[in-house]
Amino acid sequence: MRSFAADTPSDHKKKSKVSIVTAFKTIIWPRRNLVFIGLILIVIGRLAGFILPWKSKVLLDEVVPNKDFNQLYSLLLIVGVAIFVQSITSFLLTRILSVQAQYLISELRVQVQKKVLSLPISFFDNTKSGALVSRVMSDVEGVRNLIGTGLVQLVGGSLTATVSLVILIYINPLMTLFVLVPISIFGIVVLKAFKYIRPIFRKRGVINAEVKGRLTETLAGVRVIKGFNAEAQESIVFEKGVDRLFQNVKKSLTATALMSSSSTFLLAGIASTGIMGIGGYYMIEGSMTAGDFLFFTMVLAFMIAPIVQMSNIGSQLTEALAGLDRTEELMNLDPEEDPDNRTIYLEDIHGHITFKDVSFAYEEGKDVLHTINFEAPPGSVTALVGSSGSGKSTIAGLSASFLTPKSGSITIDGNDITKVNLNSYRRNLGVVLQDEFLFEGSIRENILFPKPDATEDELQKAVKAAYVNEFTDRFDDGLETLIGERGVKLSGGQRQRIAIARAILADPKIIILDEATSNLDNESEGFIQKSLAELMKGRTTFVIAHRLSTIKKADQILVIESGKIAEYGNHETLFAAKGRYFDLYTYQARI
Repeated sequence: MRSFAADTPSDHKKKSKVSIVTAFKTIIWPRRNLVFIGLILIVIGRLAGFILPWKSKVLLDEVVPNKDFNQLYSLLLIVGVAIFVQSITSFLLTRILSVQAQYLISELRVQVQKKVLSLPISFFDNTKSGALVSRVMSDVEGVRNLIGTGLVQLVGGSLTATVSLVILIYINPLMTLFVLVPISIFGIVVLKAFKYIRPIFRKRGVINAEVKGRLTETLAGVRVIKGFNAEAQESIVFEKGVDRLFQNVKKSLTATALMSSSSTFLLAGIASTGIMGIGGYYMIEGSMTAGDFLFFTMVLAFMIAPIVQMSNIGSQLTEALAGLDRTEELMNLDPEEDPDNRTIYLEDIHGHITFKDVSFAYEEGKDVLHTINFEAPPGSVTALVGSSGSGKSTIAGLSASFLTPKSGSITIDGNDITKVNLNSYRRNLGVVLQDEFLFEGSIRENILFPKPDATEDELQKAVKAAYVNEFTDRFDDGLETLIGERGVKLSGGQRQRIAIARAILADPKIIILDEATSNLDNESEGFIQKSLAELMKGRTTFVIAHRLSTIKKADQILVIESGKIAEYGNHETLFAAKGRYFDLYTYQARI
């Protein structure tokens, strides 16, 4: 989707507001040919609609008094053809524009999803996944009212109302003038209502995203909820969110009800009553025939109906623009990849990573890392140990380019990592996390995730290297076994071995293992230690270790405390120094 507004840093901090003009330029105008066809169809259909009231006048004033059956037959034929034309144009209008609108919605969803995936990790840390689902799936829905039949009906309704007004003035100027008074009052009410409704619709999108986000979390964490007997508590939280949504809807319903009641009172009530009185007077006086009066009232209905319809369509367009406001905010966010600054493309890397005076803060003024300095030569194993919250995962995140240092520099083979094209770097990166994420599907699909076109031989080598076959051979469906959402049908050790097989298949130059053996029993850990040794061979590896017994053979061990490197060296030198590492190791040995 093309941006509705200029994409500048200052704009990102503002709430964008999409106007009908900018929406017209970016969404409607590129599809002007289809919209033009729609306008032609609606003009033909609306003009055909005037045949019935016109011929009704002829029926009362000429056919019936003259008892002319021949003219009656021709009149019926003309009216029948006109109705058929209306039906055909209505079908084509819906078929052409509604289908195009749904295509545009699907296209926008794809583009918004691509944009979401291009955003940095920090964005996802601060945004609920359910809220993002709402933005991708729901916020773009209103586009159907811009490119679909809604906008065309708005234009067509305006045309119908204009033509009807000309005919009414021709039939009886005084009666027409009387009708215009309540119509003008209704127009003022509608404009006021639209101004009131738009921020309500915008707020509704926010609330809807929050409620969906909470519901998504609830369903994902159902085991925790049941484990703590917290079903009632979660129901209360969800109920409060739903009530907020209800209160918002209630506000908009008040405005729409005001428009509806105004149309009933002003248009159907005052206008119709007045016309009945004035028309009755003229017919009694003899200056207006019954046919003229019927013609006037039917054409009046042709003018009032689209005005009422336009108020409803206007409400839909207002909701559509509110949804596009939120979509535009998302599309204006800075992507993680910056092609203007990240100009270095790595063809083949060795894996030499250097941290020089690196500091980092998640929040301004609250550094979690302070002047970190170390080198990880190609093929080396660097272990990060320390107490919880010391900064180990932050160093790993910086190494993976998930985070950007506040100061200092990180280089890969001498290249500043903030200048390196992310795709070229991450295709050489493999990550195995403590709580590894598996996708719903089969074991085979999850292992093939980083390399869908891998051969069966490559797949089997990864399966055997990670000892996945040790448990899949016991399953009836083997690698085709379905594992459920997030792999809930497998044990923690089984999920971890699948994750390691996935990393082995990716064949990266740099590996980050974040507590990769923490979920394994002793037997599984024995299997995995062998496969990890094979995986790490010749590759630059960062290991965040909980079990210090697993990192004895690391080339260097960095002891991280309070965001600083408190100690560094290999296992023997650090153990002999009897410092912080010695304390951690001996404490675990006692446990």
